Amino acid sequence: MSTTLFGMLTAIAIVFMVVVLPVWLLLHYLTRMKSMRGLKKEDETALEKLWEDSARMEKRIKSLETILDIKHPQWRDGQ
Repeated sequence: MSTTLFGMLTAIAIVFMVVVLPVWLLLHYLTRMKSMRGLKKEDETALEKLWEDSARMEKRIKSLETILDIKHPQWRDGQ
């Protein structure tokens, strides 16, 4: 009786390790990769802030260039 029980437990363990465990691991890592594919909310917020900052800086640079063009027309020649 104990040999039969041991044989059944061994068979169940082998089936688990050969069939269930690889499928489980595969699905686990596929799910993890899919969740890492997109941006996190903090990353989206940081990118949006950088985008707004760059637009603001671009406006300021254009304003400064306009002022320099008016006050010192040859300032670009020194570049």
